[in-house]
Amino acid sequence: MSILPGPGWWAGLPPAAGAAVMATGIISVALHMAGQQASSLVAMVIAVALWLVLAVDFTARLVGDRGRFRAEADTPAALTAVAATTIVGTRISLLGWQTVAAALLALAAVLWPGLLSNVLRHWRRHMPGDAFLGCVATQGLAVLAAVLAAAGHQDWLASAALAAFCLGLLLYVAALFRFDLREVVGGAGDHWVAGGALSISALAGSKLTASPVWAGPAHTALRTVTLVTLALSLVWYVVLLAAELRHPRPRYDIRRWATVFPLGMTATACLSVAEPAGVPWLLPLGEFLLWIAVAAWLVTVVVLVSSHLAARRPPRGGGPPV
Repeated sequence: MSILPGPGWWAGLPPAAGAAVMATGIISVALHMAGQQASSLVAMVIAVALWLVLAVDFTARLVGDRGRFRAEADTPAALTAVAATTIVGTRISLLGWQTVAAALLALAAVLWPGLLSNVLRHWRRHMPGDAFLGCVATQGLAVLAAVLAAAGHQDWLASAALAAFCLGLLLYVAALFRFDLREVVGGAGDHWVAGGALSISALAGSKLTASPVWAGPAHTALRTVTLVTLALSLVWYVVLLAAELRHPRPRYDIRRWATVFPLGMTATACLSVAEPAGVPWLLPLGEFLLWIAVAAWLVTVVVLVSSHLAARRPPRGGGPPV
């Protein structure tokens, strides 16, 4: 029995697999901010490798299987392609590779309108947590644009980041009215994006608040909105964690990566908001939440591998290996 995936294994991955890149990438960013550079680089390499695999699969479907591509492009999970690209770009920007990060921002910006419009056309009532991915993808653009604006002193890019930030908040409110609250106690993992979308909004807000472009009332308004979104994301964190403890869902589902992502994003938001908002106690909170996110990432990997091995194990009584 082989424990390794067979040739072409990536062809069976659904769009929701992009959440694995998002989770790994944002944990890499948080580890960098917490001073854990070696661990951060390891996580970055994993995130980039996963992103490349999914990018190849995305392109192959676009070119060779247009029917499947169109069907999947209508689902909210398709927006993980945008979000994952912006998160990988944000981590690469921290290395000082601004040209590569800018190219990833351009790629994400090209993908974003078409995928978002497709998804919005298929919105309905009583949706799972992936309804919030429109907000996440848009705020991902805001984060990366703000980071690049600060690195290159590009005021126009900061303005674009602010526009994406505001639109992302509107998309969050729209998704909230379509979110099925029963998912909190019965969701397969992506229900955590209800809180993660606010966390990435707070991260975007922290980058804008730190920008010298915004001063006076604009700076005060950004700081206030950032703190409110972070506070609401922490409320979601407590509610969702309590629901998980009350209604355990131990079985592996690929949507569990959409649980790990908000855990890492909330930690990152706390670490990022602390300085520009002048709330120093957010730093130790962010570091504490980071290690919870790292533990969740490791557990998810272990459960994934265990599930894979169990699925490939031959039935009792013999039989050829799968």
